[in-house]
Amino acid sequence: MFKRYIINLMLSVLPPTRCFGIKRSIVKWGGYIVGDGVCINGFTQLFGKGEISIGSNTWVGLKNSFYCTEKAVIKIGKNCDIGPDVAFVTGSHEIGGPNRRAGMGIGGDIMIEDGCWIGARVTILGNVTISKGSIIAAGSVVRESALGNSLYAGVPAVLKRDLFDSYE
Repeated sequence: MFKRYIINLMLSVLPPTRCFGIKRSIVKWGGYIVGDGVCINGFTQLFGKGEISIGSNTWVGLKNSFYCTEKAVIKIGKNCDIGPDVAFVTGSHEIGGPNRRAGMGIGGDIMIEDGCWIGARVTILGNVTISKGSIIAAGSVVRESALGNSLYAGVPAVLKRDLFDSYE
């Protein structure tokens, strides 16, 4: 747990859009899987005991928050672009009784497949897969899985249109 505090401290004091190699090394030192060419921008925070992996050549924008419960995984594929202020939230609760509605804690994996673009201030909840080549528009809340090569937007995020593969 101490390592996470050090990681978060270092990510908050290093130049926000520089020192990407140092940031990759720091995050790897914490036991996370980080691919080559990953750019982690400043003020990104990692919370919880869950597994986090980020694929090669992925951009992680400013002030992203990874809330990963012990039994959940956050996996981001390669060649993804994650905008600023994105929250990855694997944990939730079962519905409890009237004295405490937040019942027993539960967790669900978050999978972002290769080539996805996640806009600014998106919230992604547990038990969600965003399939290859999809876009999630800024400000969306993703609570259900997204089809590949599609654009989703809104609260909750819904399918807006299919995207063409010819834009590679």
